[in-house]
This record gives sequence, structure tokens and C-alpha cells, in this order.
Amino acid sequence: MRDKVILACTDCKQRNYTTKKNKKNTTERLELKKYCKFCKAHTTHRETK
Repeated sequence: MRDKVILACTDCKQRNYTTKKNKKNTTERLELKKYCKFCKAHTTHRETK
């Protein structure tokens, strides 16, 4: 049930992180605050396709 998802920065659109999520429990897109090495700041990262 757990699928691998890619997280992209909302500011610079770079794909920085990969993580896993349970698609049965969380149907909407995952949003986490992570460090972006391209922006050099903590920004919101959203799940991409």
C-alpha cells in the first residue's frame, strides 16, 4: 500500500526529496516543510507526479 512519492520545492520547482506515503489513508497531496539546497532556505515541498 505504501508508494514512493517525490517532493518538489514550491518556490524553485526543483525535485529534492523522495518519501513514502500510504495512498489509502492520505488521498490528497503531501505537503511538508523541508530545506531546499537551491533556495538555501526552509520552504514548502509538495508531492509531484
